[in-house]
Amino acid sequence: MSTANAVHRPGVYDLPRDGHTVFRWEQPPQHESVEQERLQRKQSLAIAFRVFALQGFDMGCAGHITVRDPGRPDHFWVNPVGVYFGHLRVSDLLLVNPDGEILEGEGALNLAAFAIHAALHEARPQVIAAAHAHSLYGKAWSSLGRLLDPLTQDACAFYEKHALFDNFSGVVLDTSEGARIAQTLGEHNALILQNHGLLTVGQTVEAAVWRFIAMDNAARTQLLAEAAGAPRLIPHDVARHTARQVGTEFGGWFSFQPFRERILRAEPDVLT
Repeated sequence: MSTANAVHRPGVYDLPRDGHTVFRWEQPPQHESVEQERLQRKQSLAIAFRVFALQGFDMGCAGHITVRDPGRPDHFWVNPVGVYFGHLRVSDLLLVNPDGEILEGEGALNLAAFAIHAALHEARPQVIAAAHAHSLYGKAWSSLGRLLDPLTQDACAFYEKHALFDNFSGVVLDTSEGARIAQTLGEHNALILQNHGLLTVGQTVEAAVWRFIAMDNAARTQLLAEAAGAPRLIPHDVARHTARQVGTEFGGWFSFQPFRERILRAEPDVLT
């Protein structure tokens, strides 16, 4: 998509070779107006649902991703329940206020989405987006009631950065339950909902959604490794150091970009 009206933060450059810059990694764009930022966030959100569909994270009517509205920070955009992730477009999104009222868009609101995400957005003002789905490996791992171990470089992104909510009581329909989930998440960026699945947050839609993809992958990896034998954990100091390298907000945003390009090239109707 065009970023002609966006103001970019300084890029991250590799060392020049033979007078040429090898890599240039653009930071997430900063938009000059609320309207431009709102459109950017909605487009990213719609693309994120298409990516979830590609990943097989669609499970009937379960799952939701939200993004905070830049003009009304206590409001958020979310998917209408019952719309297949792989068909979702920008025009399908719902704007919801703190009371659970739909102010823009058509369709029904997933009550669990409101109960969880409203509490998260209220408790964590710095969180722009949150993602939850009933992914296969995330659900399987959540049934064990354990945190993920630092088995691989990728899994280190969650080392000391995720928590376990071990109080499953059925479908989350009450905001008080959402508040307890938000409290358990604390300052972490990911949560294992025991007997339920995974939940991730980020300062961009892209970071939150990439984090979910990576966490489900880490769960799958550990399930496979433990089924095969006794995995060797990365030592604490090395895992903590690696977490600072691979678990960043920029890293999550950047890692999502190939998915964005795939959707925009193959399914441009997502922006309508």
